[in-house]
Amino acid sequence: MDVKEKIKITENEKTFLKSKEYTINLTYYIITMGCKLNENDSEKIAGMLEKMGYKEATSPEVANLVVFNTCCIRENAEEKLFGKLGELKNIKKANNMIICLGGCMSQEKHVIDKVKQSYPYVDIVFGTHNIHKLPEMILEKLMHNKKIIDVWDIDGEVIEGLPIKRKNNNSALVTIMYGCNNFCSYCIVPYTRGRERSRKPKDILNEIADLSKQGYKEIMLLGQNVNSYVGGEGYTFANLLRDIDKIEGIEIVRFMSPHPKDFTDDVIDAIAECDSVCKVIHLPLQSGSSNVLKLMNRKYTKEQYLNLVYKIRSKVKGVSFTTDIIVGFPGETESDFEDTLDVVERVGFEQIFMFIYSVRVGTVAERMPDHIPDNIKSERFNRLKALADDMTEKENFKYINTIQPVLVEGESKTNPSVLTGRTRNNKVVNFVGSKDLIGKEVNVKIISQHVWYLRGEVV
Repeated sequence: MDVKEKIKITENEKTFLKSKEYTINLTYYIITMGCKLNENDSEKIAGMLEKMGYKEATSPEVANLVVFNTCCIRENAEEKLFGKLGELKNIKKANNMIICLGGCMSQEKHVIDKVKQSYPYVDIVFGTHNIHKLPEMILEKLMHNKKIIDVWDIDGEVIEGLPIKRKNNNSALVTIMYGCNNFCSYCIVPYTRGRERSRKPKDILNEIADLSKQGYKEIMLLGQNVNSYVGGEGYTFANLLRDIDKIEGIEIVRFMSPHPKDFTDDVIDAIAECDSVCKVIHLPLQSGSSNVLKLMNRKYTKEQYLNLVYKIRSKVKGVSFTTDIIVGFPGETESDFEDTLDVVERVGFEQIFMFIYSVRVGTVAERMPDHIPDNIKSERFNRLKALADDMTEKENFKYINTIQPVLVEGESKTNPSVLTGRTRNNKVVNFVGSKDLIGKEVNVKIISQHVWYLRGEVV
C-alpha cells in the first residue's frame, strides 16, 4: 500500500506543521543498532522527519528528538540501549527532548516492561510494523504532550512511498522483503519482524531505476531471508536479479542475507550469468556440525552445505564466500566445534562474522539444556578467530599484483589523503588518488595486503 493512502494528516495538524513554534530549531538524531535492514529503516525514518521540518543534529546531546532504532540479535544490544537511555535522562530535561524507541527490541514484551518501569521519560514506543506512523505519533506528542506506546503484534503491510534520506551517495540499500518464516531456535527475529512479506517487483525495479538516474552505481538488496523472495505469479529472486541486471547504470548488485536451504539452481545460474551481480556470496553457516544445525533448526546438514558450496563453485567463475558462525550454542561438543573448524578450512571463507552465543529471551534455545560455560565459549571463539585471521591473510595474498575494479567510496577515515573503496568481492582497498574519483569504479593494482584491507595504486 502506498503511504499516501495510509497516513492521514488533519487540518489542525497541517496548521501546526506551518506554525513558527513548530518549525524553529527542530533537530533529530537517530541511533541505529543492528543490521543493514535497520540502517535502511533509519534512512526512511530520517526521510520522514525531514519531511516534517526536522534537521539532522550532530549528536544526540543537542537534538530535540532522538530515535533509537534497535536490534535484538545480541544480548549486549539491550545493555547498550539502556545505558544510552540513562545518559539522556538529564539532557532531556534541559532541551525538552522527545525520546522515541523503535526497531526489533520494541517488539519484545520484557523490554517494554523495563522501559515502562525504569525509563518512564521515553515518550514514544513504536514497532517494526508501523514505522510509517511515527510522524503521526510525534505530532500527537508535540500537540497534546501524550506518551505513546503503539506496537503492533500483527504483521504489518508492505508500505511503499516513504521518503528516504540515504546515508551513502554511491551505494544504496534496497529492502525487497520483510520478516522471516524460518524460526531458527536461537533467533527472535520471526517474532519481532513477523512472517515473510515481499515487495512487488515493479516497486523494487522502479526504485532501483530511480537510484540509477540519481547516479548510484551499487545496490545492496536486503531481506531477512532474501532468496526466499516471491514476487507473485512464479516470479522468483532469480528473476529479480536478472531484471535488475538490465537496468542501465547499475554496475554492482549485492544481496544479504540468503539462507542455504533456499539457494536454488536458478539463483546460482543468475549469479553466474548477470554481469552486475557480485561473485561474492554471503552464505551463513552458523555451525559446521549437523547435530548443532539440527538443534538450531537450520534445515540443512554439514554435507548439504558443503555440497552447495561445491555446486556454486562449479557454476560461478571466481566466486568467493563470506559467512556467519555462532560459537558455543547449547549442546555444542568439542567434536561439534571441530566440525565447524573443518568447514571453515574446506570452504576458505573470505571473511567470517563470528559471534559467541548469547541467550535471547523467548527463543527455543533459551529453554535448551547443556548451555556452554562462558570460558569454553571464549576459548572456542579465540581458536576460530585465529584460524579465520590466518586464512584471511592467506586469501589476501592472491590479490597481490592483480588489477581489481574498485568502487571509490570516499576518503579514508584514518587518513584523508588516501581514498578507500571496495572490490567486487567486497575487499576494502586503500590507495592514493584524486577526489574526483569518488563515486566512480576504477581499476586498481593491488600492491600489498594488511589483513583487514588491501593497498593499491590506480592504473
